[in-house]
Amino acid sequence: MKLSNRTCKVWLSLVGLAVLAACSTAHRPAPVEDRSAQGKAPTAPMSAAPAQPEASKPLPGAENAGKPGYYTVQRGDNLTRIGLDHGQGWRDLARWNNIANPDVIEVGQVVRVTPPGSAVESTGVVVRPVAQNGQSTPQQTNAQPGTSVKPAPVVTPAPVSEDIAFAWPASGSVIAGFDEAKNKGLDIGGKAGDAVLAAADGQVVYAGAGLRGYGNLVILKHNSTYLTAYAHNQKLLVKEDQKVRKGDKIAEMGNSDADRVKLHFEVRRQGKPVDPAKFLAAR
Repeated sequence: MKLSNRTCKVWLSLVGLAVLAACSTAHRPAPVEDRSAQGKAPTAPMSAAPAQPEASKPLPGAENAGKPGYYTVQRGDNLTRIGLDHGQGWRDLARWNNIANPDVIEVGQVVRVTPPGSAVESTGVVVRPVAQNGQSTPQQTNAQPGTSVKPAPVVTPAPVSEDIAFAWPASGSVIAGFDEAKNKGLDIGGKAGDAVLAAADGQVVYAGAGLRGYGNLVILKHNSTYLTAYAHNQKLLVKEDQKVRKGDKIAEMGNSDADRVKLHFEVRRQGKPVDPAKFLAAR
């Protein structure tokens, strides 16, 4: 049977379509894997990975923690405050502890607060009260049971000077008395610019505004026992390491870091605040 030309063309077209459909089905491309940020699982940034702990480095002076004559730095401390609380100048503390930058000390750091070689550093010896025969009896605390220990030498505390006669540092009236918990000195009223005078001969161990709550502050060291502090000044007239005489004008009264014009005056005995009124002549 002969097919017409038209029929043949139609038949061939149908065959061609079938072949194309088969090929299309056999070679359909695989699905595309989404590798964009949307399609892949999130990756944690490098900084979010837990850091490997570094070997802990002991803080300076840690081997002296708890020993007599040493102090462990607390939060908020600086050398000026540590010195004031222990009857020392900050420069001495920096020198004794080889601190190159006095503005950088760390919480937990242990600093020497007594001069090298001072009696208080004697370890293992407790000095008992003087007995009736006038001899103090040291107690060796690090002796091992059953061992013979050579008696430690008697430690005689250095005599404490009590003979300083302090003068009033300002002429105004006392507006707030001493309170060991709330006010560590006397507050003396006056006018801005009134003279602030050295209460006794001494050396300036601090002059500045680096101690919070004191404003412009001068600290004088009079001997190994006593310091005096003069706070809230409007102007300081002395420099550190300068020697002054009793009655010298060292500052002008002001209200720096205070609610009114006044002089806050402290007497520190071996770093501990004591009532200045007990050292000043009655008015």
